[in-house]
Amino acid sequence: MKQTINGADLRRLIMNAAAGIENNKQALNDLNVFPVPDGDTGTNMSMTINAAAADLRKAEEPTLEKAAATAASAMLRGARGNSGVILSLLFRGISKKLKGSEICDGMLWAAALQEGVDAAYKAVMKPAEGTILTVARLAAAKAVRTAKKNNSVEAVHEAAIAEAKVALADTVNQNPVLKKAGVVDAGGKGWLVALESMLLALKNEDIAVTAAAGEETKESADFADFNTEDITFTYCTEFIISRENDLDPEKLREFLSSLGDSLVLVDDEEIIKVHVHTNDPGKALHEAMDYGSFVTVKIENMRLQHTEKVVQETEKAPEIAAPEKPFGVVSVCVGDGIGEVFKDLGVDGLISGGQTMNPSTQDILEVVNTVPAETVYVLPNNKNIIMAAQQVDALTEKTVVVIPSKTIPQGVTAMLNFNPEGTNEENVEAMTESLATVDTMQITYAARNSDFGGFLIQEGDYLAMHGGSLFGTGKDLDALLKGLAERVNNDGKSYITIYYGADVTQEQAQKTADLFAEICPDADVNLLSGGQPVYYYLISAE
Repeated sequence: MKQTINGADLRRLIMNAAAGIENNKQALNDLNVFPVPDGDTGTNMSMTINAAAADLRKAEEPTLEKAAATAASAMLRGARGNSGVILSLLFRGISKKLKGSEICDGMLWAAALQEGVDAAYKAVMKPAEGTILTVARLAAAKAVRTAKKNNSVEAVHEAAIAEAKVALADTVNQNPVLKKAGVVDAGGKGWLVALESMLLALKNEDIAVTAAAGEETKESADFADFNTEDITFTYCTEFIISRENDLDPEKLREFLSSLGDSLVLVDDEEIIKVHVHTNDPGKALHEAMDYGSFVTVKIENMRLQHTEKVVQETEKAPEIAAPEKPFGVVSVCVGDGIGEVFKDLGVDGLISGGQTMNPSTQDILEVVNTVPAETVYVLPNNKNIIMAAQQVDALTEKTVVVIPSKTIPQGVTAMLNFNPEGTNEENVEAMTESLATVDTMQITYAARNSDFGGFLIQEGDYLAMHGGSLFGTGKDLDALLKGLAERVNNDGKSYITIYYGADVTQEQAQKTADLFAEICPDADVNLLSGGQPVYYYLISAE
């Protein structure tokens, strides 16, 4: 039984954990209980910890402190989604506790696990029971108790795993959503996978990453060799999707070939990676959705760029724009129309992302650093991006303030309340308070069969959301839109904005706007082409 670990051992533990989570990524994704397309827990955790594995591969004979610090730094920058951020915080706490030590025994390892839990809880505003936090907390507490009796790293780690299994099994009883679906928490399961994979490393057993789960999903594709000087198509569109069926990728290749040029499609059993230049990225994304869930998406207008797009290596020091004004704003969004709305309102930088496409902390940091302002406000516009955005402030010399917008309409409303001539305190108060004044409605589709909140949902059904709740579901889109319009009218809202997505024609969208105008005669109804994927309609009412 292994008594202590050094830097090489810790490096091996973390790389094993990364391989374990990568190999179980889809299983973790399958624990998602809500049928609306969302940031996949397994994908987010995998991309986060694989950022650490990539840096650790380059570290030769690292000390204990160096291995821990390297992993913590890489995971912080690569953190995606709430589960990824919490995972990075667990390792940040471990790194903090191991600082200054060359050897780690059972007592120190237990204390490091506890420090990780403390760091994660400190960062979460309202910790909920039945999550990865619960599993990590109870596992660490058992490790601390065990270390007092047996100062062996392996014994302490085995005790933590035993307790984590019990805690994970109980999450189904602690969270009403999990109870309804009859599943355990995906993030908690991911932490257990990490702990079990580390134990294998302690027993000198390395986990091999399956060929399908290798480097493709750990790092963004490098398309620097593509010649874009003679631009025929406007948009450089890149995405990775996690395959969830047996559809032949060659059919996707044929479709994309007819849609644009500079096509590169790489596929294996787990993912499909695409680069294509096209004038209609919405069609490309819509077609790709048939094959699985998006892992990453990036769309750039090449006609507006002066240099060829290249993927930045995370270890390179970012260029930070010198401040020319006191305040700037960056916003997360997807869809050309929605991006133009934010630009018109004064947003300095756009970050591609949203549902199914959570940008990492590093993605957000890079855009923040391009803004020539002393203080930069970040609009996440999605609840699963807020925590990743909150980590940026510690990584830049700029002051970063996250306005916790959870939807695109909330982000737009926040911008309407932004005053470039005001004080920081005035802007934070006005922008944050404005979020509660707007109701957000969304129309999307069900990714799988489910029973949620009393609704029997079939794969492919339309889903109507009002705020954070499921409003209705079914095959009749017009009936759902009518129900939302009646709700808006009953609530006495006077200003309605409808953003229609890439899969909705202007004629269909106008019909929807006319429906809202008829049912809400006292409201001002505005129709805008958002161009967003996944969501047919985003509707705000104030």
